[in-house]
Amino acid sequence: MASSDWFNLISGLFGGLGLFIFGMKLMSEALQKSAGQGLKKALEKLTSNRFVGTFVGLVVTAIIQSSSATTVMVVGFVNAGLMNLSQAISVVLGANLGTTVTAQLIAFDIHALALPAIAIGMILKMFSKDVTKQYWGEILLGFGMLFIGMEIMKDGFVPLRKTDGFRDMFVYFSSNPVLAVAAGAFLTVIVQSSSATIGITIALATTGLIDFYGACALVLGENIGTTITANLAAIGTNRTAKQAAFAHFLINFLGVVYMLFILKYLVEFVNFLTPNDADFVAADGSKPYIARHIANLHTMFNMINLVIFLPFIQYLAKICEVMVKPDKPDENRMVRLSDNIMSTPAIAVEQAKREVLRMSGYAGNMVEATRKYLVSGDESELGNVKTCEGYLDTFDKEISAFLVKLSMKNISQNSASQINRMHHIVHNLEKIGDYSESIFNSIKKIKKKQIVFSPEANEELRNIYEVVERFYKQTMECFVSGSNNIDTEDEDIIDSMRKRFKKNHVKRLNANECTIDAGLIYVDILNCLEKIGDHTFNIAQVLMTSESAPISKPH
Repeated sequence: MASSDWFNLISGLFGGLGLFIFGMKLMSEALQKSAGQGLKKALEKLTSNRFVGTFVGLVVTAIIQSSSATTVMVVGFVNAGLMNLSQAISVVLGANLGTTVTAQLIAFDIHALALPAIAIGMILKMFSKDVTKQYWGEILLGFGMLFIGMEIMKDGFVPLRKTDGFRDMFVYFSSNPVLAVAAGAFLTVIVQSSSATIGITIALATTGLIDFYGACALVLGENIGTTITANLAAIGTNRTAKQAAFAHFLINFLGVVYMLFILKYLVEFVNFLTPNDADFVAADGSKPYIARHIANLHTMFNMINLVIFLPFIQYLAKICEVMVKPDKPDENRMVRLSDNIMSTPAIAVEQAKREVLRMSGYAGNMVEATRKYLVSGDESELGNVKTCEGYLDTFDKEISAFLVKLSMKNISQNSASQINRMHHIVHNLEKIGDYSESIFNSIKKIKKKQIVFSPEANEELRNIYEVVERFYKQTMECFVSGSNNIDTEDEDIIDSMRKRFKKNHVKRLNANECTIDAGLIYVDILNCLEKIGDHTFNIAQVLMTSESAPISKPH
């Protein structure tokens, strides 16, 4: 082949593949953005038993056109404690079957609709102000690019029919299905999309480079390779989440192993069910019917897997528990966020919200620990203040960095709004920790100089602490519930108390009822408590001025 022919060949193959993958990605992400919140809630709530979980996994994956996205969601839910391992496995089984819709879609010869879809999609995306219509524009653009990419790939493979080396390699796959499985798995790991590799397989088969038996073996391998996405997403998560990701690999791997023994019979069965001969060669050297046969075999494989493994979910869970060992203590991270879950922004946002909630717990503990000492002399939790302050610094840095990265993804307006809200909340929580640490430093001075407040001052501290803690707890409860109905009257009460108590302090000072050292520390504590109230009010304002969503409770 001349160098120009090779250039055109490579350009066609990789250009077509690039368009196909980009179209699939664009369509999947747009579907997730338009339906992500509802589908996320369905996954979270409708998995009470294995049959419901399987059905939900199937439907969600069929809608968003990505089993990888569904399994990453599952890993995120398990890591957050919203789903147990058995529920996760049932959803994964459904997702495996749901993802076969993509192959069925590709098998339809509807490339003539690609350009009209792109035209309509472009109009909706560029000229519509309705966000939902813009999402539909992205869906249509992705749909059109997918089929144009598919046609370019098919055309790119045509010259390879005349190249003995390539033809012999694919013939070798037909006689060595294990090697074809390995090739399919490896290609899917590289491309990071089983839909893309299914598309490549269909393009190869339609062009006539590979027969139906060899294509089936490639498809089996692609079902193993697709599990790498969930396992990558499980890096940095807890043990149960890693077990859920491993279950995805185990189901597909075991399914391929036993399927290799009966592959010949499965191929014959699919040929029997599907009209026309898969390996019929048209006058132009193409195989016009093989795409539907490949899609049907993909569906049949995952359907058989579902029927076989569904009754044994509990045993699969036990195997995963044995195979995936607990993390070593030094591998546990304080902040449970992993960049791998960013591929599914709805889950990434949910995880970030849960970490913000954990951060708020440390800030609340600091306020409570200082109150216990100043109001009742209880030192039991005072030693935790410094530790919690260090935790807050870590949460601030890691959550903020995570949110910045997440905001750069292709996310919905709702997700962008939630990310912006969390940025403000994290900043104010860190400030609350700083002022609690300042109170802790004042307490150290009290202990060192053996300062004693007057009974009136102690009572005033008790009163203002009660309002500060009440306001803080109410605000964070609204963050959890997603409510924006927050009573901010406590912020005015705290300001009023600080002014009144400072006047009372001046009167006591003039009456020689307290020392100057005691008075200075007392006023510092009042000022810090007012600042804590101010930053709590900032959080309340953020929650009140934007639509929120409840944080899901763990099981």
